[in-house]
Amino acid sequence: MIDGLLLLERHPDLLYGGVVLFALAVGSFLNVVISRLPRMLDHAWRRECADLLGRKETTPREPRLSLAHPPSHCRHCGHRIRALENLPLLSYLVLRGRCAACGEAIGPRYPLVEAVAALLSVLVVQRFGVGWESVAALLLTWCLITLAAIDLETGSLPDAITLPVLWLGLMLSLTHWFTDSRSAILGAALGYLGLWGLFHLFRLLTGKEAMGFGDFKLFAMLGAWLGWQYLPQILLLATCAGVLVGGALILVRKWDPRRPIPFGPFLATAGWIGLLWGDAINHGYLRWVGLA
Repeated sequence: MIDGLLLLERHPDLLYGGVVLFALAVGSFLNVVISRLPRMLDHAWRRECADLLGRKETTPREPRLSLAHPPSHCRHCGHRIRALENLPLLSYLVLRGRCAACGEAIGPRYPLVEAVAALLSVLVVQRFGVGWESVAALLLTWCLITLAAIDLETGSLPDAITLPVLWLGLMLSLTHWFTDSRSAILGAALGYLGLWGLFHLFRLLTGKEAMGFGDFKLFAMLGAWLGWQYLPQILLLATCAGVLVGGALILVRKWDPRRPIPFGPFLATAGWIGLLWGDAINHGYLRWVGLA
């Protein structure tokens, strides 16, 4: 195994080629999670509500849904997607973005998630090299992609992802790969309480809600992984990006100004930037203000 790792380090083309192929396959799985997890949680919530209200017998039986069942199929005609039609990115290009059976368009999110997963995975491996630290950073990257896409499509950030990844970040702080345990604990606490405080202050001043509780948990998750020192940077980057992108979408009439713009994708993007280049950004800022 050690010889294999040395071979990969000596041949970067082989390493990055393998990363791209593996990340494309992961991206295909992320698409399944993005599509099905919100529906799975919604089904579970409806069943729980029916049980609490004593209406289980009047609730229509829903088909079993999981990440593995039913097999991948076209949403329009139900055509079961064969293996050759499910090759990450390549199948979308060959089929020209349409179902092989009915010809209906396949959403651009599918190839986009796969391509983004491959690109970001290569950058992560370039930054952290071959090792367990890189594996952890890849896991966080893939979770951030999933959370950003789910928030864009549904306006929610599932606890089923944010909370386990938050706890994983706290445990990984024992390794000191990304931060120490004290910084991680403070990061998780201050991340949640910071956005919670801003949420209530904004609601008190305006009577409106600027974000959801899922954003608090995502910010806490990033604090657990990177430490409290990165929270101001992440919040500033996410806020600036949100204002610029949201303003641009409204100006070109691609977004209804009455509809809230999800903040999760901006937090996820800023957190990933902090993961790779946060230390350099913080040091650059400190030098700019003359504190370093």
